[in-house]
Amino acid sequence: MPIVTSLLAGLVFGIGLILSGMANPAKVLGFLDLAGRWDPSLALVMTGAIGVGLLAFAAARRRTASLLGLSMRLPESRHIDRRLVGGSMLFGIGWGIAGFCPGPALVALGMGQAKAALFVIAMLAGMAVFELLERRAPQSPAKA
Repeated sequence: MPIVTSLLAGLVFGIGLILSGMANPAKVLGFLDLAGRWDPSLALVMTGAIGVGLLAFAAARRRTASLLGLSMRLPESRHIDRRLVGGSMLFGIGWGIAGFCPGPALVALGMGQAKAALFVIAMLAGMAVFELLERRAPQSPAKA
């Protein structure tokens, strides 16, 4: 059942990205173009998503198991460090250059966009480099 639920949630998310235009990199780049022809529609989509997320996390904090009976594992750390800030900056730079972030890129890939294929390949390569670096890094007592 969790697989079916995950598939349905992904389908709803993907359809939402398509209907809102967020799978279109030109729409995202229009939002980031503050000095040109700024398109504020992404701000409305983000506001709606944040609202839904706040409600969902507030409800999830009061539960010990999901609606499917699986254990709840919410993030506990609120620590902001160099890795978080650096990763956020890299994410933003990539988003600004390509107009994609991972979810919309996968939706656009499914829609056959060549630019999305290039982005997904680069994203997977970046994930592989991260894994290699993590495996080589000395383990701190907090990670071990």
